[in-house]
Amino acid sequence: MEAVLTAAVALLDEAGASALTFRALAARLGTGVGTIYWYVSNKDELFDRATDHAIGGVLAAVEDQPETADPIDDLRVMAVALFDAIVDRPWLSAYFMRNTDVQGNSLRLYEKLGQQTLRLDLTPRERFHAVSAVTGVVVGTAADLGAEIPQELLDGEVGRDEYLDRYAQSWRSLDAGEFPFVRQIADEFAGHDDRDQFLAALELTLAGLRLQAGPGPGPR
Repeated sequence: MEAVLTAAVALLDEAGASALTFRALAARLGTGVGTIYWYVSNKDELFDRATDHAIGGVLAAVEDQPETADPIDDLRVMAVALFDAIVDRPWLSAYFMRNTDVQGNSLRLYEKLGQQTLRLDLTPRERFHAVSAVTGVVVGTAADLGAEIPQELLDGEVGRDEYLDRYAQSWRSLDAGEFPFVRQIADEFAGHDDRDQFLAALELTLAGLRLQAGPGPGPR
């Protein structure tokens, strides 16, 4: 099973979800398609298990991280580790936590995130919403960064900065009365760093969580 999942992840890393077929996987392993069915019953299960295999690396890194006195700081470290993994492997965003009956590593990682909220003065509902918000920022932002890249960027016809500045220039020319916000942030958009943008969104989410938890006496 380990060899099957390692090969499946390699195919996904190389060319995305469209590359992972039973035929391609069998060819990579030097075996017949029928052999793959000894390990997984269908393509959905294959994707879920490949995702869980990849998430295992994130879980290991999170488990190796020593706990600090601040659960929100610990939550930040875990969130960034998951974000970096999905940015490196954009296909993960579509399958993470899709089927926790199969994805044991994903469920354990979700549990590790949630355990940090147990150290805060929050209700169960607030904890659920907090972890949902954090994972939403992580997975949603990483998925957006992994969206299909415009062909002219892939072909090298334009660079990233030139591509972004094209839109920024058009925003600068908009009517100031109708689009005051868009005009004001045009320069920020033109030179923005994607990871900095993610970290800012994460900080806003965690700051809200810290305010909600307050200086209370502990978990409830």
